[in-house]
Amino acid sequence: MKVRYWIPLLALVASGQQPEGTVKFEAAANLVVVNVQARDRSGKLLNNLRPEDFELLEDGKPQKISVFEFQSVELDEPVEPLTAPAQPGAAEPSVRRREITPSSPGQVRYRDRRLIALYFDFGSMAPDEQIRAQEGAIKFVTHNMAPSDLVALMGFSTSLRVLQDFTGDRELLLEILRGLRIGETSELAGEAATDEETGEDTGAAFTADETEFNIFNTDRRLGALESAAKMLGALPEKKALVYFSSGVGRTGMENESQLRATMNAALQGNVAFYPVDARGLVAEAPGGDSKRGSAKGSAMFSGRAQQQRQERFSNQQETLYTLAAETGGKALVDNNDLSAGVVQAQTDFSSYYILGYYSTNGSLDGRFRRIRVRLPANTSARLDYRSGYFAPKDFRGYTAAERERHLEEALALGDPITDLAMALEVNYFRLGRERYFVPVAIKIPASEIEMARRRDGVSTVLDFIGQVRDDRGRLVGTVRDAVRVNISGADSTQLALRNLQYDTAFTLPPGSYTLKVLARENETGKMGTFQAGFEVPDLLKESNYLRLSSVVLSNQREPLSSAVGAADRNRKLYRSHPLVTEDRKLIPSITRVFRKDQQLHVYFEAYDAALAPLRQSPMVAATVSFFRGNVKAFETRPTLVAALTPARPQSAVFQMTIPLENLEPGRYTCQVNVVDRLGQKFAFRRAEIVLLPQKAGGPADTALRYAAPGR
Repeated sequence: MKVRYWIPLLALVASGQQPEGTVKFEAAANLVVVNVQARDRSGKLLNNLRPEDFELLEDGKPQKISVFEFQSVELDEPVEPLTAPAQPGAAEPSVRRREITPSSPGQVRYRDRRLIALYFDFGSMAPDEQIRAQEGAIKFVTHNMAPSDLVALMGFSTSLRVLQDFTGDRELLLEILRGLRIGETSELAGEAATDEETGEDTGAAFTADETEFNIFNTDRRLGALESAAKMLGALPEKKALVYFSSGVGRTGMENESQLRATMNAALQGNVAFYPVDARGLVAEAPGGDSKRGSAKGSAMFSGRAQQQRQERFSNQQETLYTLAAETGGKALVDNNDLSAGVVQAQTDFSSYYILGYYSTNGSLDGRFRRIRVRLPANTSARLDYRSGYFAPKDFRGYTAAERERHLEEALALGDPITDLAMALEVNYFRLGRERYFVPVAIKIPASEIEMARRRDGVSTVLDFIGQVRDDRGRLVGTVRDAVRVNISGADSTQLALRNLQYDTAFTLPPGSYTLKVLARENETGKMGTFQAGFEVPDLLKESNYLRLSSVVLSNQREPLSSAVGAADRNRKLYRSHPLVTEDRKLIPSITRVFRKDQQLHVYFEAYDAALAPLRQSPMVAATVSFFRGNVKAFETRPTLVAALTPARPQSAVFQMTIPLENLEPGRYTCQVNVVDRLGQKFAFRRAEIVLLPQKAGGPADTALRYAAPGR
């Protein structure tokens, strides 16, 4: 951490004289804290070591140990269960603090105490699961919390909140736990779905309406966990974060970078994750329980419906296992006693040493620095500690060459940078037998981008660099763009309420690929990384179904001239883009959140449809259905395509526009049904969407975007 000292210089003057001013002295030091657990060959803890027994190196260079503490954390007996209001102890005043109080550099605030943070992800849990998590936490505090335990409470619905700082006051903890709002954010986006004109004024700092990022972007949930780990990292002690959730599901294109960044933040902050699946032990009948309608078609009889439910359930638990395994914790799943997850974190903690040193390397280069701890006098001892850390970096002092190198190094980092939230969508359209056009769209909340003020508006430069690799790790595509964004007039005042969207494209053969994209805004150097796998299917393979491209859902069709920035304006390249027609571009809705006063644009292509013998024309029809649960809420009239598009060989192009004003707000499954009447084939695609009420005070926001044509 970086430490600054402001020291007022007061002159001793005679009576009647005044000091002329205050002089500020500033010093910076990088204090690195390493928690070390030492055991002998038999596994017994070594609790009699001294500072001189340790040898500590950073990148092979010896470091002087400036902070040394032994934390004697043993499992003691829990106190008697609370049956009446308890009197808080003198050392633990009954004060509710809604922030995690950090320690000063070198200070060990909670000596010989076990730190456990209970984190409730109410945004992922149904009301009955929220009740189960609440009861599990109450049971632990009432029956299992020991005198050496300090517990903090944190919650996430649409934003991270600290409900209580670390305290040993069980009565205060129980009061807060019993006061949790059950059912909060279980519908739509909770607090983020409220309109800024009718919502509650809490006096909190203004934040943009980022409802769509909260609903479908798993990064927000993992990003909140990362923020919690960094917040707890301000304390040098070991911490256990017990994560109550109903699993971290996969909603589409998932960002592997955010998952890795969350785990790395926990490792750097000496935080171990203990995920607890609030659903408990789940046993379903093959056709589902009473909450579900019967499956359509033959899916229930073939077992495919149950298999899909089980795969979805397993995927939600897989992330919990990963978080626990990579940070030294344990996951509790398929257990109805949720308090057992907290008890597991309690029993796993044992005594350890806190070593702190001021690094001799003062460079703010952002590079990874490897840590090694040894006991020269006891080579048989086994030491458990983190392997290193990333140095801080100062972006504003970089030269142009250093900024370019900084971008390339960040792309190659094993520890991805995720300070900038991103959502991404990949589509595919067939160009030839072995060639597919693969457009990539990236959305970033404008509220997270620092803009430079101008006389008539704001501006910034955004850098994008990306790589596509095949399943063998070979580099098959790259992109590098620097886009200057200029926003003037009234748009600049509403910027925080909008989103910026960048798009590029690749031409690829069928296969499995991994895409890694890094974005950076050049005012503060804030970066975001998105990494995910995707597949381009081979649509020439024999199939009993009609061959379809990706289905693009959108609420915007904008003129190319309205872009606030562009990396290239090559008209020839724009004409090859399937989403560009007549100098207007269809902007994919990556997070698929719409409002009632908007229109839903649907674009897709059908390939190799049967042709009429005489006219050589197809007869392909399509409808769009909206399901709310298992009930069909609305279906459009059939749209018929009876001619091939000259610019898209063997392609029947569908461009459908659907008003949303007649649908009620809520979650829907949007299903596109396509039938080849001559070839007697069909196909369908599904996507989850969210429909929000009409925004008060005017039409829905229009995303500001900058576009780069296909590569």
